[in-house]
Amino acid sequence: MSTQVLDRHSAHAAGHAHDHSHDHTHHDTSANTVFGFWVYLMSDCIIFAGLFAAFAVLRGEVAGGPSGKELFELNYVLVETFLLLFSSLTSGMAMVALHNGQKSRLQFWLAITFLFGVAFIGMEINEFHHMIAEGAGPNRSAFLSSFFTLVGTHGLHVASGLLWMAVLIWQIARKGLTPTVGKRLACFALFWHFLDIVWIGVFTVVYLMGAM
Repeated sequence: MSTQVLDRHSAHAAGHAHDHSHDHTHHDTSANTVFGFWVYLMSDCIIFAGLFAAFAVLRGEVAGGPSGKELFELNYVLVETFLLLFSSLTSGMAMVALHNGQKSRLQFWLAITFLFGVAFIGMEINEFHHMIAEGAGPNRSAFLSSFFTLVGTHGLHVASGLLWMAVLIWQIARKGLTPTVGKRLACFALFWHFLDIVWIGVFTVVYLMGAM
């Protein structure tokens, strides 16, 4: 009898150790994924730093064409800025809902974030179209080339974030709040807040200083 009890105890201990090892491995994998994503964001920082530096050097090279003071409408860009700031806030609310296990609230806040992002991209495309129609396209001067490159690169990042968000909304609806989905949402939140910070730099350096 005592031998059977010992065997059952050993089996239970081995199973518990296996579960603990599995949880530890999952935690390490998740931490490695988030760390790897931070490395990606740092590389993106280098890219944007180079674009900001190029714009700073070329901002005065208008080649007889229009300058930022003649092209930029601060009220219009301010609306774009508030759209992105509000989207950052709503993405934060989505993460709160995730931590509380509230699936419906998470989907709601992600949908609102998505709509803010779409509105931002729509306004940016409209701005580019208006400038090109007035003959102020990227081939007009070095200043405009650097402007379209910097702002357009940020816009492409926002567009990729919208695609990522749409996939996450679909995964949440189909799979629920799984650990994998939660990890992807955490990485997405980092990415979206990063874009918000970059845009503050764009608004200040490109638009605000350019309009002075």
